Amino acid sequence: MVKGVNICDVKVMNNPAPFLDPFSFEITFACHEDLPDDIEWKIIYVGSAESEKLDQTLDSVLVGPVPAGKHMFTLEVPGPDPSRIPDQDVVGVTIVLITCSYREKEFIRVGYYVSNSYKELELHENPPEKPKYELLERNVLSTNARVTRFAIDWGDSETITSGHVANGEQSTVNNEEAQKNLETDFEIQNKENNQQQSAVESANEKATGNAEKDAPSGIKDSVVETMDTSNAAAEAATA
Repeated sequence: MVKGVNICDVKVMNNPAPFLDPFSFEITFACHEDLPDDIEWKIIYVGSAESEKLDQTLDSVLVGPVPAGKHMFTLEVPGPDPSRIPDQDVVGVTIVLITCSYREKEFIRVGYYVSNSYKELELHENPPEKPKYELLERNVLSTNARVTRFAIDWGDSETITSGHVANGEQSTVNNEEAQKNLETDFEIQNKENNQQQSAVESANEKATGNAEKDAPSGIKDSVVETMDTSNAAAEAATA
């Protein structure tokens, strides 16, 4: 019997929005059987890819006990505290995470890239050393969620996993099949979106490489490279 909880849909509300505005998410999830204890939902803002110490838990909420079935709620949390973000990390791309835990064990997280930029062209091209928070716009890239599952004990011997057991060893084929069976349309669609994005980025890299190869020596240095998010930030989304 399938046990646990899976996320059916997440809608990012009020997006794009001013940098200092609250985040708002409409979350739909399915519970496969009655859960006697609370589920804890957290929203975490990654302040810098350089250190987890700069992550900010914007808020958390307990939902439960949870009966079997589909449920929906809206989670609105304050925006990040700018004083806790290094100036050089305010503008650009970062991550916001939605995590879900049962009995203090995280079993699923959804990560979104967040782009913070100035709407005014002059500020966009020449950003000030000290960020002007009130002029920044925040855009959550809502079509490219990264969904990660973790194995936990739901109160009996059965666990649901994303491909690895708690000690880091490879899980069994049966657990991998269980994971596939749990995937919702929300997860499948975002996985396809991410694969398409990766294909586009790969094509862009090849095109840029060919352009550099074919260009005369005096022009090679002027080839514009496509912007890429940092590897550290990408790892933070699925850590």
